[in-house]
Amino acid sequence: MEKLLLGLTLIFIVTYLWYVSLVKKRNTALEALSGIDVQLTKRADLVPNILKIAKRFMEHEKSLLTEITELRTQLSHNYNKADPSAVKEHLVQAERLNDKMSTLMVNVENYPELKSDNTMLQAMQTYNEVEAHISAARRFYNSAVSELNTAVEIFPGSIIASMASIKVMPFYEVSEVAKAPVDAAEYL
Repeated sequence: MEKLLLGLTLIFIVTYLWYVSLVKKRNTALEALSGIDVQLTKRADLVPNILKIAKRFMEHEKSLLTEITELRTQLSHNYNKADPSAVKEHLVQAERLNDKMSTLMVNVENYPELKSDNTMLQAMQTYNEVEAHISAARRFYNSAVSELNTAVEIFPGSIIASMASIKVMPFYEVSEVAKAPVDAAEYL
């Protein structure tokens, strides 16, 4: 009887410790996701200023400017951080905005008066700094998600995670546009 009680106590303690570990990993991933959201909000706050400056010079880019405005609006909506599919859609939208902003920054090169505008130069520099912060936040998030996903997918963590409704989280992946090789000839 004593051995049975000792065995059940040991099983309970191991299960509890595994559960605590899973919750810590989930919370770390959610904290990292919040860090990304802070940086994405900073970027979203910069977009209107950049667009205002660009509109003065870029008459032929109205559709791009409109698309960027729409993506920014979509990205600013709240989403369920506990729902992996909602998180994934949020991160995909963030990358779409990043792709369009990259296109805008490349197009700025075609407008010498815009490219030399001090306000635009400062806005572009600030934007690039925020992008560097997003990149760092993405690395932290993906590291936390990797630990969480491994713990959730491996037995007995998979059983404990399903009982505690802890789910695998999506990675924040860069878009195909960002992965494409750069041809320096396009900029010469």
